Amino acid sequence: MTTPDPGPASSAADSAGSSTRAPTLPIAPWNDASPRFGDRTFRRLAEATGALIAVLVIAIGGFLLWRAIPALQRNQENFFTYRGNWVTADTSAMHFGILDLLQVTVFVSIFALILAMPVGLGVAIFLSQYAPRRLAGALAYTVDLLAAVPSIIYGVWGLYVLAPQLRPVATWLNHSLGWCFLFADGSASAAGGGTIFTGGLVLAVMILPIITAVTREVFMQTPDEQIEAALALGATRWEVVKTTVLPFGRSGYVSGAMLGLGRALGETVALLIILRGTQKAFGWSLFDGGSTFATKIAATAWEFNDRYKAGAYIAAGLVLFLLTFVIDAIARGVVAGSVRGRR
Repeated sequence: MTTPDPGPASSAADSAGSSTRAPTLPIAPWNDASPRFGDRTFRRLAEATGALIAVLVIAIGGFLLWRAIPALQRNQENFFTYRGNWVTADTSAMHFGILDLLQVTVFVSIFALILAMPVGLGVAIFLSQYAPRRLAGALAYTVDLLAAVPSIIYGVWGLYVLAPQLRPVATWLNHSLGWCFLFADGSASAAGGGTIFTGGLVLAVMILPIITAVTREVFMQTPDEQIEAALALGATRWEVVKTTVLPFGRSGYVSGAMLGLGRALGETVALLIILRGTQKAFGWSLFDGGSTFATKIAATAWEFNDRYKAGAYIAAGLVLFLLTFVIDAIARGVVAGSVRGRR
């Protein structure tokens, strides 16, 4: 079969139609080789911002190291293992170390985290899964307000209000569980309640809003399809939380806990008021006193007029600076493992 020739009339019509058709503009491919001006600008700004943060962190670490080296060179003790008194009066032969500071800082922070994590998890589950929306908003706002209370208020409240109320509890724990080193009669047990036990409880209240807020926001992002599917299969509300909400929000819960731990490690004024330092070595009892990195530096700020004395405390600050990096690395590893397990 042959196709009929359209003839000269049809060819002329096609030529006329094509002559009046609008020209087609070339479309630039959407790739990195030819980005638009706005995308290119935004990308450069984002890269510059990220680089600036990295430079600032490196600069802070470099400054701390630069100021700490002269004092470390004059230190007559092992900086990491010495746990005696901090003696910097004679700058030609100084005696200082961070072992006690490190132990007290980690001990009181972990104690506060152990107290705050279960409470924060329970509050987050209630606000996101059980409470009515109107009530949940009001309660969430109330919990968030705890983060707005100044540290000095927490310190005064902990020492003069909370500590007297806790003294009977501390006495009972000491008499009943004194065989355990955690509840043994510490060096500061009679010092008006200025102990790690009181400081840890106050720290737990201070970091509770951080843990609760982060965990609640992650729990609220649980897909409705998963919750509805679990309910359709006959699961109770608690079974929905256990099988759907908790696995989905585990990484957020860990992230909130690590943020709270970072807050506890660097807390200064509240613990400075409560612990008030002791000259005796820390003995791993909740009823001991002591000094953290932050409280030791804050309590001796009057010595910063000398570069060597200041350098000794800056060296301690450098260790605290590095400690936060270690905590952040551990948290990122836990969160990454949790996300991989969920997938």
